[in-house]
Amino acid sequence: MFKPVNPKQSFPKLEENLIKHWKKEGTFQKSINKRSKTKEYVFYDGPPFATGLPHYGHILAGALKDVTPRYWTMKGYRIERKFGWDCHGLPVEYEVEKELGLSGKKDIEERYGVHKFCEKCRSIVLRYTKEWEETVDRMGRWVDFKNDYKTMSPEYMETIWWVFRQLWDKKLIYEGHKSMHICPRCVTPLSNFEVTQGYKDITDQSVTAKFKLDGEENTYILAWTTTPWTLPGNFFLAVGKNVEYAKVEFKGEKLIFAKELVGKILGNEEYKIIETFKGSSLVGKTYEPLFPYYPNAKKEGGYKVVTANFVSTEEGTGVVHVAGGFGEDDMLLTQSLKFPIIQHVGMDGRFKPEVKEFAGEEVAIHRFLTSLQHLGL
Repeated sequence: MFKPVNPKQSFPKLEENLIKHWKKEGTFQKSINKRSKTKEYVFYDGPPFATGLPHYGHILAGALKDVTPRYWTMKGYRIERKFGWDCHGLPVEYEVEKELGLSGKKDIEERYGVHKFCEKCRSIVLRYTKEWEETVDRMGRWVDFKNDYKTMSPEYMETIWWVFRQLWDKKLIYEGHKSMHICPRCVTPLSNFEVTQGYKDITDQSVTAKFKLDGEENTYILAWTTTPWTLPGNFFLAVGKNVEYAKVEFKGEKLIFAKELVGKILGNEEYKIIETFKGSSLVGKTYEPLFPYYPNAKKEGGYKVVTANFVSTEEGTGVVHVAGGFGEDDMLLTQSLKFPIIQHVGMDGRFKPEVKEFAGEEVAIHRFLTSLQHLGL
């Protein structure tokens, strides 16, 4: 006979009692011990930061991370689910900087000291472990907290170096360039996760630059950009192979840009279309650099017109200014042309010494545009 059940049940209480039962009986550990060590299923759990409290995103991901090992446990596999803590990265450092009143790499190195800063980070990195353990237990997830791992432990870091060594020995490591988000304040790359933690909407000024074609009197190609500070690093102009371009006579100059944008760019101004042609006919033409900072670039194959599949006529002029040191499309195109990746801005967001008129200045669009006006560019 079934025992009578009280219809007025508290679901939270039922869950709490079940968790107590699991702990009393050692149910999780039994699920491991009863399975052979020769039949293991290895589950790598991407660890959370313990500098903040768990939220809905952690709980959702945690539920999925619990379902997978349970399924393979039922299939007869032995799964030791060690919990981990991510102890590195900007979230920890940012918390310490706020607490100590520091701002960026220079402050840490010169005012406080790197060793002291690392020790301070170490002291707060597991600030909320108790709350994390309570939340993970409360959601009914089975993990081993006693034999956890921490990314700041020497054993963990030695393991990572061991893995790296295996890749090196197999010749799978190479040195190259990758387009990354950079934090100039921290002077460090940012992961996609760090970038997506918050955006700030700002209004950027765009410019249309004139590039003087070699061997053609008073003739310029117009290129549009929302990042004027990259112009000193321009080495190519990209056009659409099958896009229709126009050479337009305007105020005594001959300007080349996408035909369908002529009316949009020149509006009611008086102009005359001299000829039209496909972008492919511009390929290989060379032009004068806007700035004299890299005099050898033309000898290496720079300052010429090329084609690219990311060129569109939806905005701008139908001509893309290409600075290989900034932006993934620009970098990949530059690499495909066997041209070196040259960066005129440092990791600190300031112009490098070779950019003489702006050397040491922060990359700020309004300041840069003002400087261009003063120089008559």
